[in-house]
Amino acid sequence: MMVQQQLMNRILTELLQQGMTLPASSSQSSGGIMMDNFLNSTSVVPEFVGASQTGDTIGMCIPSVDAILLDHLHVSKKFTVIGVLSSRTGAGPQIMAMDEAVKATNTEVIDVEWPRDTKGGAGHGVLILIGGYDPSDVRSAIQVALDNLSRTFGDVYNAAAGHLELQFTARAAGAVHMAFGAPEGKAYGLICGAPSGIGVVMADTAIKTAGVDVLSFASPSHGTSFSNEGTVHISGDSGAVRQAVIAGREVGLKLLAQLGEKPVADFPSYIR
Repeated sequence: MMVQQQLMNRILTELLQQGMTLPASSSQSSGGIMMDNFLNSTSVVPEFVGASQTGDTIGMCIPSVDAILLDHLHVSKKFTVIGVLSSRTGAGPQIMAMDEAVKATNTEVIDVEWPRDTKGGAGHGVLILIGGYDPSDVRSAIQVALDNLSRTFGDVYNAAAGHLELQFTARAAGAVHMAFGAPEGKAYGLICGAPSGIGVVMADTAIKTAGVDVLSFASPSHGTSFSNEGTVHISGDSGAVRQAVIAGREVGLKLLAQLGEKPVADFPSYIR
């Protein structure tokens, strides 16, 4: 083991000398960067698929889950192959990323849970379980979700006093349906503000801006895991949903800035 560690250290030193850089940490509230692929590749746990510092997110695949454990998991459908996406922060971005993953693979979302976490922040972490019949499909779905995080975190804005999250998809799939009750195949938008009162005003502005269907409004004691967030879930025509999300974002950025710090995102916005 000592020899192996010395070899690993020597390889890493040579790579650093050749110009490879290890990423510096960024915003603690959202993670912000992908973990280095070289470091990921050293995992000896066969279930490991990948990890990202974006949201402190880890992806795993169990190719043949224990039948007793499966009976005790809170899943909507039983598969022998289980994929796991788990994070400390985010929730919405991981769900949206997984929505893209199940569209691209032969997998289904079978559970979404909301740990009250965010490493001390105002929101959630997330636990997403997916199922499939082929381990390669499940591993592929987990990897697609991990690869999408830098996009789905593009409209998460952080400040010391709180955060905003906006999400949009022109075609909701299984992850968004299970997590938020969105009709599959229709456009879906998420508009969230923390502290939760900012989310109330964002929701009001968004709904008044465009003709959308309001699916639900989640607040600290109703629909969240007691997070300090106000979140409206909307559906309808793609253009109207997008317009409503953008309107909610504009007022949310102005309100959160009143608490002393301009909210900033770690990645480029994808909702335009």
